[in-house]
Amino acid sequence: MKTGFGQIETEKGVFMPRALITGGSAGLGKALVAELATRGWHVVITGRRADPLAAVARRLPGAASVTAIAGDIADPGHRAEVVAEIQRFRSLDLLVNNASTLGPTPLREFARLSVADVQRVLETNVLGPFALTAALLPALASARGIVIGISSDAAVEHYPGWGAYGASKAALDHLTLTFGVENPDIACYSIDPGDMRTDMQQAAFPGEDISDRRLPADVVPALLDLIQRRPPGGRYRAGDAGAEPAATGVRSPDNVAADR
Repeated sequence: MKTGFGQIETEKGVFMPRALITGGSAGLGKALVAELATRGWHVVITGRRADPLAAVARRLPGAASVTAIAGDIADPGHRAEVVAEIQRFRSLDLLVNNASTLGPTPLREFARLSVADVQRVLETNVLGPFALTAALLPALASARGIVIGISSDAAVEHYPGWGAYGASKAALDHLTLTFGVENPDIACYSIDPGDMRTDMQQAAFPGEDISDRRLPADVVPALLDLIQRRPPGGRYRAGDAGAEPAATGVRSPDNVAADR
Protein backbone atom coordinates (compact mmCIF):
# COMPACT_ATOMS: atom_id res chain seq x y z
CA MET A 1 0.00 0.00 0.00
CA LYS A 2 1.09 3.59 -0.46
CA THR A 3 2.64 5.32 2.54
CA GLY A 4 2.20 8.80 1.06
CA PHE A 5 3.75 10.44 -1.98
CA GLY A 6 7.01 8.54 -2.24
CA GLN A 7 7.89 5.13 -0.88
CA ILE A 8 5.46 2.23 -1.38
CA GLU A 9 5.23 -0.81 0.87
CA THR A 10 5.09 -4.13 -0.95
CA GLU A 11 5.22 -7.75 0.12
CA LYS A 12 8.93 -7.74 -0.65
CA GLY A 13 9.68 -4.59 1.34
CA VAL A 14 9.75 -0.86 0.60
CA PHE A 15 9.90 0.26 -3.01
CA MET A 16 11.68 3.54 -3.73
CA PRO A 17 10.43 5.35 -6.83
CA ARG A 18 13.24 6.58 -9.06
CA ALA A 19 13.72 9.93 -10.74
CA LEU A 20 16.24 11.52 -13.08
CA ILE A 21 16.52 15.29 -12.90
CA THR A 22 18.87 17.16 -15.22
CA GLY A 23 20.22 20.50 -14.08
CA GLY A 24 19.95 19.37 -10.47
CA SER A 25 22.66 21.55 -8.92
CA ALA A 26 20.74 24.84 -8.75
CA GLY A 27 17.37 26.55 -9.07
CA LEU A 28 14.23 24.52 -9.66
CA GLY A 29 16.12 21.27 -10.23
CA LYS A 30 17.86 21.54 -6.87
CA ALA A 31 14.60 22.36 -5.07
CA LEU A 32 12.79 19.40 -6.65
CA VAL A 33 15.64 17.02 -5.83
CA ALA A 34 15.49 18.05 -2.17
CA GLU A 35 11.73 17.44 -1.98
CA LEU A 36 11.80 14.05 -3.70
CA ALA A 37 14.75 12.82 -1.65
CA THR A 38 12.98 13.85 1.55
CA ARG A 39 9.92 11.89 0.41
CA GLY A 40 11.88 8.69 -0.10
CA TRP A 41 12.74 8.76 -3.79
CA HIS A 42 16.04 7.60 -5.26
CA VAL A 43 17.12 10.55 -7.41
CA VAL A 44 19.81 10.66 -10.07
CA ILE A 45 20.92 14.23 -10.73
CA THR A 46 23.09 15.71 -13.45
CA GLY A 47 24.73 19.09 -13.93
CA ARG A 48 27.66 20.72 -15.65
CA ARG A 49 29.37 21.87 -12.44
CA ALA A 50 30.73 18.92 -10.49
CA ASP A 51 31.35 20.61 -7.13
CA PRO A 52 27.90 22.21 -6.69
CA LEU A 53 26.28 18.98 -7.87
CA ALA A 54 28.19 16.92 -5.30
CA ALA A 55 27.34 19.47 -2.60
CA VAL A 56 23.62 19.06 -3.31
CA ALA A 57 23.90 15.29 -2.89
CA ARG A 58 25.88 15.58 0.36
CA ARG A 59 23.59 18.09 2.08
CA LEU A 60 20.23 16.48 1.46
CA PRO A 61 18.41 14.64 4.26
CA GLY A 62 18.17 11.60 1.97
CA ALA A 63 21.68 12.00 0.58
CA ALA A 64 22.26 8.23 0.51
CA SER A 65 19.48 8.03 -2.09
CA VAL A 66 20.95 10.67 -4.41
CA THR A 67 23.35 9.79 -7.23
CA ALA A 68 25.21 12.72 -8.78
CA ILE A 69 26.66 12.42 -12.30
CA ALA A 70 28.47 15.55 -13.44
CA GLY A 71 28.45 16.43 -17.13
CA ASP A 72 26.85 18.37 -19.96
CA ILE A 73 23.54 17.02 -21.21
CA ALA A 74 24.57 18.12 -24.71
CA ASP A 75 27.49 15.66 -24.57
CA PRO A 76 26.63 12.18 -25.96
CA GLY A 77 29.21 10.59 -23.67
CA HIS A 78 27.60 12.08 -20.59
CA ARG A 79 24.15 11.00 -21.73
CA ALA A 80 25.41 7.46 -22.24
CA GLU A 81 26.74 7.44 -18.67
CA VAL A 82 23.39 8.64 -17.32
CA VAL A 83 21.42 6.08 -19.36
CA ALA A 84 23.71 3.29 -18.14
CA GLU A 85 23.04 4.31 -14.54
CA ILE A 86 19.26 4.28 -15.06
CA GLN A 87 19.42 0.93 -16.85
CA ARG A 88 20.83 -0.60 -13.68
CA PHE A 89 17.34 -0.14 -12.20
CA ARG A 90 15.50 -1.17 -15.41
CA SER A 91 12.69 1.28 -14.65
CA LEU A 92 12.30 5.03 -14.25
CA ASP A 93 9.28 6.67 -12.62
CA LEU A 94 10.11 10.29 -13.43
CA LEU A 95 12.30 12.16 -15.91
CA VAL A 96 12.54 15.93 -15.56
CA ASN A 97 14.32 17.65 -18.45
CA ASN A 98 15.29 20.76 -16.53
CA ALA A 99 18.85 21.55 -17.67
CA SER A 100 18.98 24.48 -20.08
CA THR A 101 20.99 27.47 -21.23
CA LEU A 102 19.99 31.01 -22.19
CA GLY A 103 22.77 31.28 -24.73
CA PRO A 104 25.11 34.27 -24.76
CA THR A 105 24.46 36.83 -22.03
CA PRO A 106 23.67 39.68 -21.86
CA LEU A 107 20.81 38.60 -24.09
CA ARG A 108 20.89 40.02 -27.60
CA GLU A 109 18.68 40.25 -30.66
CA PHE A 110 18.29 37.15 -32.80
CA ALA A 111 20.16 38.69 -35.75
CA ARG A 112 23.19 39.32 -33.54
CA LEU A 113 23.54 35.64 -32.64
CA SER A 114 25.83 33.40 -34.63
CA VAL A 115 24.79 30.02 -35.97
CA ALA A 116 27.10 28.49 -33.37
CA ASP A 117 25.30 30.42 -30.59
CA VAL A 118 21.90 29.09 -31.65
CA GLN A 119 23.27 25.60 -32.21
CA ARG A 120 24.61 25.48 -28.66
CA VAL A 121 21.23 26.50 -27.22
CA LEU A 122 19.44 23.85 -29.27
CA GLU A 123 21.97 21.15 -28.37
CA THR A 124 21.38 21.74 -24.65
CA ASN A 125 17.69 22.62 -24.57
CA VAL A 126 16.33 20.39 -27.34
CA LEU A 127 18.68 17.72 -28.66
CA GLY A 128 19.94 16.66 -25.23
CA PRO A 129 16.43 16.15 -23.79
CA PHE A 130 15.30 14.44 -27.00
CA ALA A 131 18.16 11.94 -27.00
CA LEU A 132 17.86 11.26 -23.27
CA THR A 133 14.11 10.74 -23.37
CA ALA A 134 14.29 8.49 -26.42
CA ALA A 135 17.00 6.34 -24.83
CA LEU A 136 15.03 6.00 -21.59
CA LEU A 137 11.63 5.17 -23.10
CA PRO A 138 11.86 1.44 -22.21
CA ALA A 139 12.66 2.24 -18.56
CA LEU A 140 9.87 4.84 -18.44
CA ALA A 141 7.36 2.48 -20.04
CA SER A 142 8.29 -0.27 -17.58
CA ALA A 143 7.29 2.01 -14.69
CA ARG A 144 4.45 3.77 -16.52
CA GLY A 145 6.54 6.81 -15.77
CA ILE A 146 6.25 10.55 -16.21
CA VAL A 147 8.28 12.96 -18.35
CA ILE A 148 8.28 16.67 -17.50
CA GLY A 149 9.90 19.28 -19.72
CA ILE A 150 10.58 22.59 -17.99
CA SER A 151 9.31 25.22 -20.39
CA SER A 152 8.92 29.02 -20.35
CA ASP A 153 6.47 31.69 -21.42
CA ALA A 154 9.14 32.55 -24.00
CA ALA A 155 8.02 29.39 -25.81
CA VAL A 156 4.71 31.02 -26.70
CA GLU A 157 5.51 34.76 -26.48
CA HIS A 158 8.08 36.72 -28.47
CA TYR A 159 10.42 38.81 -26.32
CA PRO A 160 13.35 40.82 -27.69
CA GLY A 161 16.58 39.02 -26.89
CA TRP A 162 14.92 35.72 -26.02
CA GLY A 163 14.70 34.31 -29.56
CA ALA A 164 17.06 31.36 -29.27
CA TYR A 165 15.88 30.37 -25.81
CA GLY A 166 12.21 30.78 -26.73
CA ALA A 167 12.58 28.75 -29.92
CA SER A 168 14.31 25.99 -27.99
CA LYS A 169 11.57 25.85 -25.37
CA ALA A 170 8.86 25.76 -28.05
CA ALA A 171 10.68 22.79 -29.57
CA LEU A 172 11.02 21.15 -26.15
CA ASP A 173 7.26 21.53 -25.62
CA HIS A 174 6.56 19.88 -28.95
CA LEU A 175 8.91 16.95 -28.57
CA THR A 176 7.83 16.26 -24.98
CA LEU A 177 4.14 16.17 -25.80
CA THR A 178 4.70 14.17 -28.99
CA PHE A 179 6.54 11.53 -26.97
CA GLY A 180 3.40 11.36 -24.83
CA VAL A 181 1.06 10.88 -27.79
CA GLU A 182 3.27 8.20 -29.30
CA ASN A 183 3.83 6.35 -26.01
CA PRO A 184 0.49 6.06 -24.16
CA ASP A 185 2.04 4.11 -21.28
CA ILE A 186 3.85 7.23 -20.09
CA ALA A 187 2.52 10.67 -19.12
CA CYS A 188 4.23 13.71 -20.64
CA TYR A 189 3.93 17.32 -19.55
CA SER A 190 5.47 20.66 -20.37
CA ILE A 191 5.30 23.07 -17.47
CA ASP A 192 5.98 26.80 -17.44
CA PRO A 193 7.22 27.60 -13.92
CA GLY A 194 7.06 31.38 -14.39
CA ASP A 195 9.80 33.78 -13.39
CA MET A 196 11.89 32.52 -10.49
CA ARG A 197 14.65 33.92 -8.32
CA THR A 198 17.50 31.94 -9.91
CA ASP A 199 20.99 32.50 -11.26
CA MET A 200 19.63 32.08 -14.80
CA GLN A 201 17.00 34.78 -14.23
CA GLN A 202 19.66 37.10 -12.84
CA ALA A 203 21.87 36.44 -15.86
CA ALA A 204 18.97 37.44 -18.10
CA PHE A 205 18.51 40.68 -16.17
CA PRO A 206 22.02 41.69 -15.05
CA GLY A 207 22.11 44.30 -12.33
CA GLU A 208 18.33 44.24 -11.78
CA ASP A 209 16.58 43.43 -8.52
CA ILE A 210 14.81 40.09 -9.00
CA SER A 211 13.71 39.67 -5.38
CA ASP A 212 10.06 39.92 -6.48
CA ARG A 213 10.34 36.57 -8.31
CA ARG A 214 9.18 33.37 -6.64
CA LEU A 215 11.73 31.09 -5.06
CA PRO A 216 12.16 27.75 -6.89
CA ALA A 217 10.87 25.92 -3.81
CA ASP A 218 7.56 27.76 -4.23
CA VAL A 219 7.12 26.16 -7.68
CA VAL A 220 7.84 22.60 -6.57
CA PRO A 221 4.26 21.97 -5.29
CA ALA A 222 2.96 22.49 -8.85
CA LEU A 223 5.33 19.78 -10.12
CA LEU A 224 4.30 17.45 -7.32
CA ASP A 225 0.68 18.16 -8.22
CA LEU A 226 1.26 16.91 -11.77
CA ILE A 227 3.10 13.83 -10.54
CA GLN A 228 0.39 12.95 -8.03
CA ARG A 229 -2.72 13.73 -10.11
CA ARG A 230 -1.36 12.55 -13.47
CA PRO A 231 -3.82 14.68 -15.49
CA PRO A 232 -4.07 14.47 -19.31
CA GLY A 233 -0.80 15.24 -21.07
CA GLY A 234 -0.36 18.85 -22.12
CA ARG A 235 1.23 22.20 -21.39
CA TYR A 236 0.70 23.55 -17.87
CA ARG A 237 1.53 26.71 -15.92
CA ALA A 238 2.70 26.63 -12.31
CA GLY A 239 0.19 28.77 -10.45
CA ASP A 240 -0.36 29.39 -6.76
CA ALA A 241 -2.93 26.59 -6.63
CA GLY A 242 -0.83 24.02 -8.47
CA ALA A 243 -0.44 23.20 -12.13
CA GLU A 244 -3.13 24.70 -14.36
CA PRO A 245 -3.58 23.86 -18.07
CA ALA A 246 -1.89 26.43 -20.29
CA ALA A 247 -3.65 25.13 -23.38
CA THR A 248 -5.93 22.31 -24.40
CA GLY A 249 -4.62 18.85 -23.62
CA VAL A 250 -2.84 16.71 -26.15
CA ARG A 251 -5.23 14.95 -28.51
CA SER A 252 -5.16 11.20 -28.84
CA PRO A 253 -3.96 9.60 -32.08
CA ASP A 254 -7.59 8.60 -32.79
CA ASN A 255 -8.68 12.22 -32.65
CA VAL A 256 -5.85 13.29 -34.88
CA ALA A 257 -6.70 10.59 -37.42
CA ALA A 258 -10.34 11.68 -37.43
CA ASP A 259 -9.28 15.15 -38.60
CA ARG A 260 -7.53 13.83 -41.70
